[in-house]
Amino acid sequence: MPGHTDWDAARAAAIIAAHRHREGATLPILHALQDAFGHVPQEAVPLIAEALNLSRAEVHGCLSFYHDFRREPAGRHVVKLCRAEACQAVGADALHAALRAAYGVDWHGTTADGQVTLEPVFCLGLCANGPAALVDGEPVARLDAARLAARLAAA
Repeated sequence: MPGHTDWDAARAAAIIAAHRHREGATLPILHALQDAFGHVPQEAVPLIAEALNLSRAEVHGCLSFYHDFRREPAGRHVVKLCRAEACQAVGADALHAALRAAYGVDWHGTTADGQVTLEPVFCLGLCANGPAALVDGEPVARLDAARLAARLAAA
């Protein structure tokens, strides 16, 4: 992904050092690492744990608890599909099933070719215009499989 780099332990250590003295430093560090690398590499977990005097399990727990953190690189396109009740009421469940089948991913994941990452989110605030999604960070209302395919093809 543009702006993201391959793993670099020295760069990760510099990112961690820049944030380690902040109160509640774990989340800012995880966000900064994901911004830099496109995900939070597993190699960063022991570096964070050591810098913050936490166990690796504590860092892993934080990383796995928050759904916005990725442990693997995202696909070229990221589709965050709303799974909240308002969108479900207007077809989000069927859309999610269709997307999972079309892209060959489970509840969330990245296609084998690395082109699309499908992620569930819970409410985008577009409740009157569902099903809704963020497609590459842009909100899309009244989404259906054909509209998504066309949008991804155009990108």
